[in-house]
Amino acid sequence: VQLQASGGGLVQPGGALRLSCSVSGFSLRDYAIAWFRQAPGKEREWVSTSRHGGQGTYYADSVKGRFTLSRDNAKNTAYLQMSSLKPEDTAIYYCARGRPILSAIANGGTYTLWGQGTLVTVSS
Repeated sequence: VQLQASGGGLVQPGGALRLSCSVSGFSLRDYAIAWFRQAPGKEREWVSTSRHGGQGTYYADSVKGRFTLSRDNAKNTAYLQMSSLKPEDTAIYYCARGRPILSAIANGGTYTLWGQGTLVTVSS
């Protein structure tokens, strides 16, 4: 049972990148999937959550309108499409699974399984 994040890299400001979170050992459709990030010297920050069962997708204000979380349950893969990237988006991005209530979607403690992280660097 695991999640594996991939797709990170170096991108220029204003550019785009798509992260993937591939899951194995369980069915993605049964869980919410979230993305968090942690920049150097900073605390972990919630980015987005797609709740299971069509309960909606939610975004942090800092990424709303620029990032899109989608899921392909048949492929057991979730994606984070990032556009209009800024230097402050530089961080290690982690995907995680859980079954949070709506009020707890930004709480990392709600998620019970985490991927290993993928580094995104936004720099010219």
